[in-house]
Amino acid sequence: MASSLVDTLTASGGSEPAGFLNDIVEQLWPNIIVAGAKILKDAVEPVLDSTLPGPLSNLKFVRIDLGHEPLKLSNVDVHKTTNGGIKLDLDVEWKSLCDIELDGSSVPKIGIEKARLRGRLSVLLAPLTNVIPLIGAAQVAFINPPTLSLDFTDAANIADSFLIKKTVQNTILGIISGMLVLPNRILVKLDSNNDYFKTYQHHLGIIRLTIEKATGISAPKKESRASRLLAKIVKDVPDCYVKVNVGAEAEWRTATQKNNHNPVWNETHDFLVADFEQAIFTDVQDDDLVGDDDIGIGHTTIKEVLLNGGTHELPLSHKDEQTGAKLTVHAQFHHFVADAQLLSAQSSQQGDMCGLATILIASALGLSGQRDELNPSVQITYGDAKFSTVAKTYTPGTDIFNPSFDQSFRIPLTAAMIANPGSFKISLMNKTVESGSADVPFQQILEAPGLVKEENFDVGNGAVVRASISVHGLQLAE
Repeated sequence: MASSLVDTLTASGGSEPAGFLNDIVEQLWPNIIVAGAKILKDAVEPVLDSTLPGPLSNLKFVRIDLGHEPLKLSNVDVHKTTNGGIKLDLDVEWKSLCDIELDGSSVPKIGIEKARLRGRLSVLLAPLTNVIPLIGAAQVAFINPPTLSLDFTDAANIADSFLIKKTVQNTILGIISGMLVLPNRILVKLDSNNDYFKTYQHHLGIIRLTIEKATGISAPKKESRASRLLAKIVKDVPDCYVKVNVGAEAEWRTATQKNNHNPVWNETHDFLVADFEQAIFTDVQDDDLVGDDDIGIGHTTIKEVLLNGGTHELPLSHKDEQTGAKLTVHAQFHHFVADAQLLSAQSSQQGDMCGLATILIASALGLSGQRDELNPSVQITYGDAKFSTVAKTYTPGTDIFNPSFDQSFRIPLTAAMIANPGSFKISLMNKTVESGSADVPFQQILEAPGLVKEENFDVGNGAVVRASISVHGLQLAE
């Protein structure tokens, strides 16, 4: 591996304590818990309603007290970003006695008395400006999904390791991932005139990950008496597949290799890379008609596997115990480069990425109508891909006729898509009704300087959508 990528992977400003930051958090904690309680009720409650089964579905938060113990920050590492900003990585740990209560009409009250959250945050400060406050915006995200543990009281003790605990924890973690795990970031404007196009941090590239093989796989231990008896009668050889997760991207899984203690897959998938510290989580499963069984999990980081020459043998563990089995993975890192010729290059395999389209929606301008009847959003359509911004509603002090969105969308490009590129459609929506649109041919992006087309797109009726569409090809890092 050439020194340029190694230098990037090993660059560090050095770890520092976070004493003054913890002092600030401690002073702000009364305000933080009020804001946190509102987010918890507004974000988690609707998801519980759609997730929990039967009588549990009407559970509501009737009390939310996050406790007096503030979260602790440590191990701060400071970097410069590719867009000229500042990046702070820091560990976050929160252990608190709390008082959270959920109540439903058909079930007893459920209490949560302890909460523990741990993860590593990335804070982006960009763009840097020459006027106070010197920083246009702050963006906050967990580099990897954090760990969360909740201790229940009262009726929930019955289900402490069963339905409620698992569902509530998974729901909260799912919401955190959807909002606060890379590539998702929370954006806080520090300057009302901040330019979202200068704020957005583009992806670094992709990791082309190959799941090669596993060795020493044994059948999972059966928990029930009937299962153990059946295992004695029938030789149980596992049918293995692997689930892979990187950040908040969609999970990918391999095909199933049947009846093999040493399965070989040699299957490859591309994952977007927002940070080299992102973890690669692998979960080997035994495909079973009555419910898949856990074989073992393994994990590494993008940085670790690349510094290891692109190959890593992951030891697999089950319930925190080493199984003796190992999973071999290979990885290549590809930079994103604004080069149209790289977009037309053939992928190594059908379906592999050969580039990425990034669409940034900053705002809509010049909307008309009755303010209380406006519910604007912007929808992006490209081929089978369709994305929508959050819909805005009028509240006192907001300009519903010129709403800001500041959202990004990404479309992985394949050779087949480049061969028949089509157009991007930018639609201005009011509720579910399209009020106007603009078509942007893919060829126009390729002809734009730096492969970026950034302007106010006329969607009709005097309204425009301020958007940026860019494309990047892939180049193997050396």
